[in-house]
Amino acid sequence: MARMMGLDVGDKTIGVAASDLMGWTAQGIETIQRIGIKKDLRRLEELVEEYEVHKFVVGLPKNMNGTLGPQGEKTLEFVERLKKRFPKIEVVLWDERLTTVAAERALIQADVSRKKRKEVIDKMAAVYILQGYLDSVSK
Repeated sequence: MARMMGLDVGDKTIGVAASDLMGWTAQGIETIQRIGIKKDLRRLEELVEEYEVHKFVVGLPKNMNGTLGPQGEKTLEFVERLKKRFPKIEVVLWDERLTTVAAERALIQADVSRKKRKEVIDKMAAVYILQGYLDSVSK
């Protein structure tokens, strides 16, 4: 079986998570420091090959009223580039409202230092995005 990859796309970083082979759980892989779209996609390509990914679940940031703001528009632009680079991999958009907030709360509860939280928050948000999707399709 192939894995699914969750992405939390930001201006400076991309949080990356992958599912287990059964598609039950999401684990954080890494936080890609964004250098440029070509290098970002090249790193994703390496991870896609390593984890044998067959589906991307990309967090789509929406405003609380459900509309798309500037970050949502940027994410859609990134998704178009992703689809061109990986034409055989399905891309699913997942409403990511409050995933970063949930990840931040979990890290605070775990008493993770502010510096360390900053390093892992996007990866954790990607885990929340992917786990939300996995939970929705397993019901």
